[in-house]
Amino acid sequence: MNLVTDLTTALLDPILAADPAGPRITYYDDASGERIELSAITLANWAAKTANLLCDEFALAPGSRVSVLLPAHWQTAAVLLGAWWAGLEVTLEADPDVDAALVTVDRLDDVADAPEVAVLSLDAFGRPVPDLPVGVTDYATAVRVHGDQFRPTGSGTTALDGRSIDEVLAAARAAAAADAVSGTDRVLSTRTWTTPDELIAGLVSVLAVGASLVQVSNPDADAVERRVGTEKITVRFGE
Repeated sequence: MNLVTDLTTALLDPILAADPAGPRITYYDDASGERIELSAITLANWAAKTANLLCDEFALAPGSRVSVLLPAHWQTAAVLLGAWWAGLEVTLEADPDVDAALVTVDRLDDVADAPEVAVLSLDAFGRPVPDLPVGVTDYATAVRVHGDQFRPTGSGTTALDGRSIDEVLAAARAAAAADAVSGTDRVLSTRTWTTPDELIAGLVSVLAVGASLVQVSNPDADAVERRVGTEKITVRFGE
């Protein structure tokens, strides 16, 4: 029986083996018109870059804790997978005891005590956040110089707000079963990822069973309805 070494390996390895090039996360923002599609390979590359950033620039090691204060977005998925690949515990709250934080610029004050902070613009073209305070890292600028391969060196005992890797995987598979999601499904979701349960149900569950996610921010009702056909949606998640 293979031992689970980290959450990202458990989630991505089966997908990479089964369908590395097919769409894995498709992201829409109906307010800006943004659409981006990531294959499993591309998602893994972004996760690797993030893991290398966290380990090499922030000197984090398996068992370190990181706050992720980001919305449901494809870059958030990359950040989470990168953190888990590095063996870190993710918290979705502003916690003064974390070793680092990755946030949007409007949450900077919430993580003022974090030793290391990276800010994400979430810009579709990778534009940096202007006028950041000294000592704060711009994620878009910093992450691009890191390698797109990562070799994990170990894992901490917890993955998400005190939950172990096995507990997160079990909860994700249970959520997928409750939503009747299987590996052949393409899931359209407008769910948020604000709490651990929301994150598990909205993102981790889809990856855990090898399904494909179409995540929509600022949903326009008419556009969402049209997308059901154009994106070949088989399952829909609401808020």
